[in-house]
Amino acid sequence: MRCTLCPWQCVVEPGERGRCRVRENRDGNYVTLVHGRPCSLNNDPVEKKPFFHVLPGSKALSLATVGCNIECKFCQNWDISQADPYVVRPEYRSPSDIVKAAMSHGSELIAYTYSEPTVFIEFVLDCADESRGKGIGNVVVSNGFIGKDALRTLCRSVTAIKIDLKAFTESFYSNTCSARLGPVLDSLKTIRECGTWLEIVNLLIPGLNDSESEIRGMARWIVRELGSDVPVHFTRYHPAYKIRNIPPTPPATLAMARSAAADEGCRFAYAGNLPGQEGENTFCPSCKKLIIRRYGFMVLENRLVDGKCAGCKSAIPGVWRLPDGTAAG
Repeated sequence: MRCTLCPWQCVVEPGERGRCRVRENRDGNYVTLVHGRPCSLNNDPVEKKPFFHVLPGSKALSLATVGCNIECKFCQNWDISQADPYVVRPEYRSPSDIVKAAMSHGSELIAYTYSEPTVFIEFVLDCADESRGKGIGNVVVSNGFIGKDALRTLCRSVTAIKIDLKAFTESFYSNTCSARLGPVLDSLKTIRECGTWLEIVNLLIPGLNDSESEIRGMARWIVRELGSDVPVHFTRYHPAYKIRNIPPTPPATLAMARSAAADEGCRFAYAGNLPGQEGENTFCPSCKKLIIRRYGFMVLENRLVDGKCAGCKSAIPGVWRLPDGTAAG
């Protein structure tokens, strides 16, 4: 049978599994092996995802199952993203259990993160459905390598999506992530078309995807295809998994990327994974005043008032309140 969940379109023989290793053909029935099996469960600041324009200062009950449909050689969570579901078999937790845990921990959000939510999409959708009407939003952190039909279904069920745009070249995706760039760019456009709040992260690896020309090309594409209000986070790489011989990203590279993106028209360009720098903060594009001051994953100051700059009253795009009125904190 053919799996249509992601662009690989795996043809799976009876008794076999797709490239993600967590979906199996059992006598003609294609089943998920990870529904209700979160191997990681933590209550994180939403800024850690990172989302900077979604309920600032709120907590997100963050979960993952094993599995991923690509393999990034720099993956920070390779021990679960590349794990086998028959080897890592955590305790079963129902969608109801997840929502109850979020409520008991005072979480305003449930985040599907760490590995790749695409491969456990049924669990994401069931948890999101269970949380409806209970003052809890749902956010997804994804590589964007997902089929259009599945992505549209996801967009109808969640509050926001953050896409890891690994680079802006096919060669990087092919050589470093065993994936393709084109489907990820298509996903970004689909999310915007659906009206779901979108943020983008680009992890900068020295010598591989950090040239100013590539960053400017990426920023121009984002502004042209997605709009100038999509937050773009340039984050610092640290050696991990199969890439351990490259040193961490220099702070100057992060500053360059943020400045280049702003020059190309990105109104909300950030620099992350390096606490204490100006690039962590949100500034009003109109009056240039500081709106949200951060240190690492902490919000130190928030001058938003009903989604507007407290100074000039300009509207700042984002998700500042859930449909039921729930706000951060």
